[in-house]
Amino acid sequence: MARVVAQRVTSASVSVGGEVIGQIHQGLLLLVGVREGDDEDAVERVADKVAVMRIFGDADGKMNLSAADIGGSMLAVSQFTLYADLKKGRRPSFVRAAEPETGSRLYEHFIARLEGHGYKVERGSFGAHMLVSLENDGPVTIVLDSDEL
Repeated sequence: MARVVAQRVTSASVSVGGEVIGQIHQGLLLLVGVREGDDEDAVERVADKVAVMRIFGDADGKMNLSAADIGGSMLAVSQFTLYADLKKGRRPSFVRAAEPETGSRLYEHFIARLEGHGYKVERGSFGAHMLVSLENDGPVTIVLDSDEL
């Protein structure tokens, strides 16, 4: 099950080694995790839902608008720690997360799918130590799992 944590933001950026490599204004910060056994279909289901979900306010302040409706963009950051397992002990295990080769390929496929919906998608650097800055709007944070879509 691919997992995405979507945060509605007024701005967000990601830096590696002190250099900003991705930055957006109003839109969605997407923390993207894939696990062993995930495939293109799993990330496509999540990307397709992210592309159309209506979590931005309309003139009445109701969540009736998608990121496309507001001209928003997206920042996708790979996040294998979404599959942390703390069932045993105090230090997390990440054995459920996809191996780097699979994770990278599916992360790129997720981004390509969003771009296919017409979005401009900024990105982090897969596998790098990143610093993510954001201003969560609301705050609105939605967790999407491909198995539940």
